[in-house]
Amino acid sequence: MNILEIDSLVKNYATTKALDNVTFSVGQGEICGLLGPNGAGKTTLLRIINSLLVSDSGTVTINGIPASLEAGRQIGYMPEERGLYEKLKVEDQILYFGQLKGGNLPRLRVVMNEYMEIFNLQGQGKRKVKELSKGNQQKVQIISTLVHEPQLVILDEPFSGFDPINGALLQDLIARLREKGATIMLSSHNMPAIEDMCNTIALINHGQLLVKGEIGAIKEQHKTSEYLLTTRNPISIPLLLDSNLFEKVEETEPAKWRKGSAYSLKKKDGVRNNDILEAVSIQGEILTFEERLPTLNDIFLAYTLNS
Repeated sequence: MNILEIDSLVKNYATTKALDNVTFSVGQGEICGLLGPNGAGKTTLLRIINSLLVSDSGTVTINGIPASLEAGRQIGYMPEERGLYEKLKVEDQILYFGQLKGGNLPRLRVVMNEYMEIFNLQGQGKRKVKELSKGNQQKVQIISTLVHEPQLVILDEPFSGFDPINGALLQDLIARLREKGATIMLSSHNMPAIEDMCNTIALINHGQLLVKGEIGAIKEQHKTSEYLLTTRNPISIPLLLDSNLFEKVEETEPAKWRKGSAYSLKKKDGVRNNDILEAVSIQGEILTFEERLPTLNDIFLAYTLNS
């Protein structure tokens, strides 16, 4: 079942086409990374989903309901431009946003307290937002987004202002939300975090959807028959090339946590991995041998630089 359906969205600003016939869906329980360079159309798309903008054509449905204020109650949306009231007390702010989304006040208090504990904000509820650090303000923003227990959670640059410890807290929280059945869309330039957390991505540029699908499948489509090899001692590159198994063999830097000599290999079509291992083992002990799949950053650059 798809929680979010986007069909043929078009949005123009004067002579600029912000969205150009964008169509894709997000299934229940997905953690979808929304990617694209600055100016790609991501913010416009998120605002239309949340009924903050009206598209020129096309439709958006949330859980089968056309995008509207009513449908928006099922969404928890944290925009990149934060919207906290600095002079308001933390708990008053969280409860206010929860009630705007139709939340029941007693239940909102229970959920708020649970999140305050998760984010180590116990005892901070009576303080004004302006008295908190930027990292803690970010936590309040996230709690305000989640307190009404939305089915669809949309977070735009959620790691902004977070140190690695709080970033790990957020990753753990997102995993918990998914376990409870929520669907999450993350828009971020933090590629390692997206790669760790998301099972699908939607990549847009110049207002057009370039790819949507499972990260693993997209990586498979873009692999290049390259492998990373680490040996205990240096081996002869000319000798490997003489084996007629490789298109190239290059020495490279080993991963920081590994010792030994590292090499980047690209095998010829039809060559088996067993043949490679046999050719290398003649020269010395193999420590690691793994296929080099493209990173999410590689895929991002491949699509955006060519579009």
